[in-house]
Amino acid sequence: MSPNSELQTQLDEASRDYEEFASRGLKLDITRGKPSPEQLDLAGDLLTAVTADDVITPSGVDARNYGGLEGLVELREIFAPLLKIPTDQLLAGGNASLTFMAQALTFATMHGTAADDRPWGEGPRKLLCPVPGYDRHFALTESLGFELLSIPMDEEGPVIAEAQRLAEDASVKGMWLVPMYSNPTGITISPKRAAKLAAMPAAASDFTLLWDNAYGVHHLRDEHVENIDILNLCAEAGNPERPWIFASTSKITLAGAGVSFFGGGPLSVDWMKTNLGKISIGPDKVNQLRHVRFFGDSAGVEAHMRKHAEIIAPKFDAVLDALESAFGDSDLARWTRPDGGYFITLTTMEGIADRVVKLAAEAGVKLTPAGATHPYGLDPANNVIRIAPTMPVLEEVELAAQGLVACLKLASYEKLLAG
Repeated sequence: MSPNSELQTQLDEASRDYEEFASRGLKLDITRGKPSPEQLDLAGDLLTAVTADDVITPSGVDARNYGGLEGLVELREIFAPLLKIPTDQLLAGGNASLTFMAQALTFATMHGTAADDRPWGEGPRKLLCPVPGYDRHFALTESLGFELLSIPMDEEGPVIAEAQRLAEDASVKGMWLVPMYSNPTGITISPKRAAKLAAMPAAASDFTLLWDNAYGVHHLRDEHVENIDILNLCAEAGNPERPWIFASTSKITLAGAGVSFFGGGPLSVDWMKTNLGKISIGPDKVNQLRHVRFFGDSAGVEAHMRKHAEIIAPKFDAVLDALESAFGDSDLARWTRPDGGYFITLTTMEGIADRVVKLAAEAGVKLTPAGATHPYGLDPANNVIRIAPTMPVLEEVELAAQGLVACLKLASYEKLLAG
């Protein structure tokens, strides 16, 4: 049999498998990294953790009133060791860390930073964006007038040589990073790479690491790496104000009613508080007190996250098992095998990611749009697909994985046969 005849046979088989799957009329969605209802149920007691006659914090603060811009000290004490941030260098805010990110970038654009009071908005401003990366980071900074520069990733994090080369331009103000279980690859930055980023020369005197530690406690396995103390690494390198650290409980407790965190060097925290004081008289301390009562201490957070892992780890395994069974002995695709976080990254043959996504949509499986993992929604190789298996029930994840396999086979053999 000629190579083309063999490929045609494989394409015909893939087409039949796809048509059979599409005929089921399913409606499955693995587009975004949302907690499942079962995960949200784990935090049900949060809703009754504060009552009308019990609103005073252990330190004597009436959680109902104004003030306390830095957030409740009891909450900060719980999360400080988990995030490797001293309590007095950690602020607690509202439900979205993305809001803290937008505020910090806006303040820097208008007023400069703790390390340099020249406003970023006075001239061209650029940010380095490791790819594949987080689409909300890209959308936020693009909306604020930043030019986005892609940085390739390897297994240890952003490629340092390329980052350093681009940082020789003084208009490059910083770099986005998801250091633990990166969105969407699941890569965790190595301590060695983090140390290099902390010490990396940069033309901008206030070059900033936008350290979005969104998944710092979202482990899927009992054995896991520890969070990196980026504050200490930067201080040792002579750049104590380089990191801005962001985190939240959005995927820990209730996604719409969590708490967020901002951490940084001493001057950066004072800078953030000064600017926040112009737009807020304090965060929602009642909700923060709920979290204090619900968790109790840092160990309570860790115990809670083990329950999350019990729910979502089988969903990750279902996707990984389906991909391994279908493509483990081929070179049609490769994929990440994360030990935490919310995503799996699938890398296809070049030029077919959008075709896979389109086929999946037509078969009843919604995937994140191709290109979403890159600045401006443009993946030059058109070969990266983000998979988010957490939201559906396990049976639906298994079905979605079957559909993904069928779509990927069909698109791959179409490509190979077309030459």
